[in-house]
Amino acid sequence: MKEASAGQYTSNDLQLSAPPPPRLVLDGISGSVRAARTYVHQFMSYHRPDTGPDHMDDVLLVVPELVTNAVRYGTEPGDFVLLTLDADGERTRMEVHDTARRPPRRKPESASRERGRGLLIMDALATWGLGERPMGKFVWAEVKAASTGFGAPPGR
Repeated sequence: MKEASAGQYTSNDLQLSAPPPPRLVLDGISGSVRAARTYVHQFMSYHRPDTGPDHMDDVLLVVPELVTNAVRYGTEPGDFVLLTLDADGERTRMEVHDTARRPPRRKPESASRERGRGLLIMDALATWGLGERPMGKFVWAEVKAASTGFGAPPGR
């Protein structure tokens, strides 16, 4: 992974030779969703090796939703998205920063539409919200760890 500036890395090279930092700068393109998911898995595996498989699965479902929405609705060609992570024994917090001020909005339910279910996934797996920044917004989400510790209890 190549360093962009102090504590920030780009998605151009996800081969880690050092501990993954808590911030990742991504290109505002659809391919960044996969890079974000890979990066989060590496970050959690390194910094929170005690993460249970159910918690990891939930985090790895929420992150792509955040990044997809930021890329699809929060960027223009040439923009970047910032992903920040923080994990402890109680929860994993993710933030995705983009350049649009427009908040996420729910789409009407539709059995025929292939998109528009991301906020339903977020509601089911995380607590989430919105924050403002000088040049855009950030959407944050927290996935709680299992009540018996960071790993999920048997049988969830």
